[in-house]
Amino acid sequence: MAYVNNIRMFVRVYELGSMSAAARDQRTSPAVASSRISDLEKHLGVRLFNRTTRSLHPTGSGRIFYEGATRILDAIAEAEAAVADATQTPRGTVFVAAPLGVGRRFIAPHVPAFRDAYPDIDVRLRMSDRVIDITAEGLDVAFHLGPLEDSTLTMRVIAECPRILCAAPDYIARRGHPPDGAALVRDRHDCLNLRFPGAREFQWTLQTPDGPRRFEISGPFESDDGDVLTGWALDGRGIVMKPVFEVAEHMRAGRLVPVAEATPPLPVQLTCLTPHRRLRDPKIRLFADFMAARCKAELARRMAAGDAPDPVD
Repeated sequence: MAYVNNIRMFVRVYELGSMSAAARDQRTSPAVASSRISDLEKHLGVRLFNRTTRSLHPTGSGRIFYEGATRILDAIAEAEAAVADATQTPRGTVFVAAPLGVGRRFIAPHVPAFRDAYPDIDVRLRMSDRVIDITAEGLDVAFHLGPLEDSTLTMRVIAECPRILCAAPDYIARRGHPPDGAALVRDRHDCLNLRFPGAREFQWTLQTPDGPRRFEISGPFESDDGDVLTGWALDGRGIVMKPVFEVAEHMRAGRLVPVAEATPPLPVQLTCLTPHRRLRDPKIRLFADFMAARCKAELARRMAAGDAPDPVD
């Protein structure tokens, strides 16, 4: 088992490009990670990485070994999945990621119920609004709001989520009520922006009579946490674009009101993503099925209960 653990550590170091990052990923120390790589190199009789104090790069032997190492780990995962199918007792750990709004409202509340139903499966949930590389971060399941660029993933559409532009009454009293996207730009409204490393645009795509159009918005505040943006909007600091399910309660209470109703945002898909090879694992398939059903039911419940704001005429 030690040899398999050494291979697993090597694969994560190779994919993450960092000994310390791989150690965090495998929940151990950089010293242990370095020791495992050294043991593997001694066993193979080759150097797998060229290491300096500031960088780490795979050698030619390391690149060759990586291809075989991933096949070894895939074969082990498939064998474990086959045994789990045969015994009908899936076990192990599922690594999951979700955007903050989705994770807090739809995933985290149902993790205990999943664990009650499948006590041999542990769940490790990471929540962030930044763009996540599922493969590089070793994730099994990721929930995603927005377009999907990585075609190597299996995607399940859970729901189409309407979005809305909204602001606090105090902001509108101070700055006026923009009727459309053109007014957002013309009157230089304060738009609250979701930003994170790698974000590429400072634009909102809105539906106009001539079809979707991108508007170059600006504003004094930005954050990589969508709930922070909602808080700023409630404080009268600007206009925010949000999925309706995230601000419905505030809109019902009148703390936020819709703006730019003539050019609403396009809806966004809530999807469940899984690397192709991992969907064969029963524990991962069970978790994805369980949470997709719970998300869909919760969204339907909110709509049926009238949690969403009334449509704008």
